[in-house]
Amino acid sequence: MSELAVVTGASGGIGEQIAAGLARTGATVVLVARDRARLDRARDRIRGAVPGADLETEPVDLADLAEVRALADRLGERGPSIVVSNAAVIAPLDDRTPDGLHRSLATNHLAPYLLLRRLAEYPAAKPRRFVVVGASPRALTRVPVDLDDLNLEAGRGLGWPPSFRPFVAYARTKNMNAMFVYALASRLAGTGTTVNGVHPGIIKGGHLNRHDRGALKVFGAVCGMFARGTATGADTPVWLATAEEIEGVTGRFFVRRRAVETAPHTTASERVERLWRESARLTGLPATSESAP
Repeated sequence: MSELAVVTGASGGIGEQIAAGLARTGATVVLVARDRARLDRARDRIRGAVPGADLETEPVDLADLAEVRALADRLGERGPSIVVSNAAVIAPLDDRTPDGLHRSLATNHLAPYLLLRRLAEYPAAKPRRFVVVGASPRALTRVPVDLDDLNLEAGRGLGWPPSFRPFVAYARTKNMNAMFVYALASRLAGTGTTVNGVHPGIIKGGHLNRHDRGALKVFGAVCGMFARGTATGADTPVWLATAEEIEGVTGRFFVRRRAVETAPHTTASERVERLWRESARLTGLPATSESAP
């Protein structure tokens, strides 16, 4: 029986390339994204590039935590051995989900927090690898998470000009990704499930910047001039999910297949644990779990 792999944000860009890379290993790959039509087109493109690829689609809005819970239950019963959390969005500050959550917070951090925590509670027949796609540790050093304002109710410290603030909010969620990796890895140590983070580089071809306006749109265009292709960006996530030499390695963050350090504010234990507790509260999970992974 082939391995079961799950990739979120798989309807285009780097997520589609990660899914294609996993399909080349012979895994059954579940593509997760919000738009059913885009998912179907991505599935067809992957099948064109990887003849015989075994692909499934799960149209799920990852900003809707009820949909994420249902997805975790469907997948958990099947026991995926690879999960790559890749979905992300840069949302306007006033873009709120029906639950009152900022869309970037819900999609970029709370969805992987909820999905991976729930999946970890299911028994695993074989070692599992969880990979969380983050962003540049160096670039994120100056944007620590505001632990008193995760949901941007106050919106402190987002800087100037106003059109750039959604990117700062996004950057904070990417630091949350690293903090979550460390917290989950420590809790799953010795269980056979590894958790690692990765920066794929600045990548062309995705829909991350579709809401950009003003100065942020100009910034995105400039960055795009130096961006790498999606296939290049997918290399390290696929390597983390499949390579024999990385077996058993957990709680690390990688750039171009090399483990790197992230900012001290992402590794400070009291901050990491506080983010874990606040995320549990926002997702309706207990801060601790009775279930053994």
